[in-house]
Amino acid sequence: MENLDFSFSGIKTAVINLNHKTKDLNQADLCNSFEKTVTEILIENTLKAAKQVKVHKIALAGGVSANSYIRSEFLKLKNQGYEIYYPEPNLCTDNAAMIASAGYYHYLAGESSDLTLNAVPNLPI
Repeated sequence: MENLDFSFSGIKTAVINLNHKTKDLNQADLCNSFEKTVTEILIENTLKAAKQVKVHKIALAGGVSANSYIRSEFLKLKNQGYEIYYPEPNLCTDNAAMIASAGYYHYLAGESSDLTLNAVPNLPI
């Protein structure tokens, strides 16, 4: 399979830097352009993955799936034969609150880590 890894860190940094460096920037236009570009990248990579694994069902999840523009653009894929699934917006949560809650309970239990702790996506909590 073709590598489908991608990150938004570069575009996020570029947008933040542009916002800080450009005095008369129309922030509404910047936000709209960012949202549109990110959505295009998500759809492009999602379609690439769907074609590679030969599926026609796509599920949106996590906090980003609450974004109404992203939802509307993914729904357009129905015209290409894809089934699109996503939860109600009130169920589209980011896991940051869950991680913070887990950290809070570890803190209350007297557990802590030094600053050498690295991010591990599959770290048991």
